[in-house]
Amino acid sequence: MSEPASETRTHCPYCALQCAMTLSVDDAGPAGTAPTVTVAGAWFPTNRGRLCRKGATAARLLGDRPDRLTVPLIREGANRQATALREASWDEALDLVATRLTALQHRHGPDAIGIFGSGSLTNEKAYTLGKFARTALRTSRIDYNGRFCMASAAKAATEVLGLDRGLPFPLTDLDEACTVVLFGSNVADTMPPFVQHLQKARDLGGLIVVDPRRSTTAQLTEGGAGHHIAPAPGTDLPLLLSLAHVLLAEGLADERYLGRRTTGLEDFRRSVVDWRPEQAQAVCGVSALRIRWLARHLAAAARAAKAGGDPVVILTGRGVEQHRDGTDTAKAAISLALLLGLPGTRHGGYGTLTGQGNGQGGREMGQKADQLPGLRSITAPADRQTVAGRWGTTAEALPGPGLPATQLLHTLGTERGVKALLVHGANVVVSAPDALQVERGLRALDLLVVCDFFLSETAALADVVLPVLQWAEEDGTLTNLEGRVLRRRRAVTGPAGARSELWILAELARRLGSTVPLAEEPEEVFAEIRRVTAGGPADYSGLDWDRCAEVAAYWPLTEPPSTETTPETTETGEPVLGTPRVFTDRFAHPDGRAHLGTITVRGAQPASAQGLTLTTGRLMEHYQSGTQTRRVAELLGVHPEATVSVHPATAAQHGLTDGGRAELRSATGTARARVVLDAGLRTDTVFMPFHFAGVGAANRLTAGLLDPRSQMPEFKSTPVDLHPVGAHDDD
Repeated sequence: MSEPASETRTHCPYCALQCAMTLSVDDAGPAGTAPTVTVAGAWFPTNRGRLCRKGATAARLLGDRPDRLTVPLIREGANRQATALREASWDEALDLVATRLTALQHRHGPDAIGIFGSGSLTNEKAYTLGKFARTALRTSRIDYNGRFCMASAAKAATEVLGLDRGLPFPLTDLDEACTVVLFGSNVADTMPPFVQHLQKARDLGGLIVVDPRRSTTAQLTEGGAGHHIAPAPGTDLPLLLSLAHVLLAEGLADERYLGRRTTGLEDFRRSVVDWRPEQAQAVCGVSALRIRWLARHLAAAARAAKAGGDPVVILTGRGVEQHRDGTDTAKAAISLALLLGLPGTRHGGYGTLTGQGNGQGGREMGQKADQLPGLRSITAPADRQTVAGRWGTTAEALPGPGLPATQLLHTLGTERGVKALLVHGANVVVSAPDALQVERGLRALDLLVVCDFFLSETAALADVVLPVLQWAEEDGTLTNLEGRVLRRRRAVTGPAGARSELWILAELARRLGSTVPLAEEPEEVFAEIRRVTAGGPADYSGLDWDRCAEVAAYWPLTEPPSTETTPETTETGEPVLGTPRVFTDRFAHPDGRAHLGTITVRGAQPASAQGLTLTTGRLMEHYQSGTQTRRVAELLGVHPEATVSVHPATAAQHGLTDGGRAELRSATGTARARVVLDAGLRTDTVFMPFHFAGVGAANRLTAGLLDPRSQMPEFKSTPVDLHPVGAHDDD
């Protein structure tokens, strides 16, 4: 009789909702075969037992797969196209990497080496990556793919509220909201279990979705459940400023709250004075009547909340943030919530929805170009002194700020760029803007090292590929979209030849002669995170490793809870530790106030010849660059190739047919995709998912236009032309 399957409670490898799941491992198969792993949703406040298609099929990435990387690969010879990767031992691969890194730094200096990290890495990996860069390599050239995701929202929250925590309250607080406004977020596709938290707002007709597309989330407003507002791509900022204009001009703002909890109102007032609804209508295509209705509706709902009614919440996603004015747009959304008197009160608030699995923790641990662990600044002398002392080095030995992701990638192999790049948990050939330029830069490097568990499009270009463990094969912590610290548990044993990135970085540091030790075990690294982040804005010092899986722990966690008080508990009975709701007493600026200020609208990009704008985004079946989900048959079968969604009238105008092929052309490049007719789109807008590679890569079209403060690329608004592709000239 076979043994029963073992069960491990853990969390999903995909988005920042971090749904709980149970992995059942049955190793009763023939000797020498991998165990069978099945997934079931587990009860947790964010998902309440539900999983999306990606989470439900996550175990397909485990086990004996022919495409899994299980041994180091190296390429000999300078011509990557002419030389194939071959298998190597770990010693050979690591010795090669260390020798070549040392030679390049000897010839070109410390900043000849760059590191590119990820919001999918655990807290322990992200922390160690930053420490490795600044102590073992002594390079400033480190950034991560969260620069493409959360940079504008993080910058805006820091400037206005004084602290970057995506949701400053537990997600379950949404359950009681009568009105929820979603700016630029398609949660019904990107994190489907989230939708259940919108049910009360929908029941009361209070779900308001602002999106150029009639997305799956926008469709949730049908049948009296709410309202869909469709501005032109890239015009959310004028719309938000016009809403603020109405609130201030009509005396609907909460002046008492503003006087008590904010500063800078007059500067902000000057920014919105000219944005009358009629002016905004001409830019964003939303009628002045509709703008006035929305502003008055929000004001009335906020007043009702303060009179004992249900909360009002404003949420933003990448749709309003992935722009060259993304920081100002996110600031305008926060400012709108402040005018209504919501943040830091029981009446509602503002939040931004983090995307990647560890997108919150990943941007706190020091893998950003300008950051040290605990959300400390690499340019602040006190922060440098604190971190250096806890690392056993000196502030003078730490490098300064480096290059943000796009500049780092777009200067690869040039005189002012790095000569070698180490990539961890990212597939930049697909995910970075102006992807063809990035690919050219990668090919021009003297050394490209990629750590991955599959041979991604980026890994296929590498000189050295190092096979690493994936989510269910190792322990670690992550911080979800609420700022809650979670334990991800090991359920299965990884391939014999794969290694943890913690071990890889420690081995490289030793070979490079570093005098600053790097811990190899996740629990040891987490203990170090506690010590190093203590006293910082993102303080993890009050939480120990074993309790991560037993409590609902929200940073800042400054000290263990008192045994003399009865803690708050979650709906599943877990004690709540730390700070589930920030800003209740004060905002995080030294004066305790939120800082309103000047916001400026930038001029529009030059239009394409056809006047069409491409916006990009995610599908329910796929995730990020598709390195994982394009390898799951159930997901790829639903959406097997790149598509471009086009309004039927637009398609007819340009000779396109449903199911036919189209070529999209921008100032940066071209891409090809299957046409999908979608009457829910604006006629001036086309949509393309960014999960696909090759000629179907949407980021062949996007440019390196950057937000000047966050360095966020412009992903959501690219002028394009559309042309039909005949069968004779199809790819």
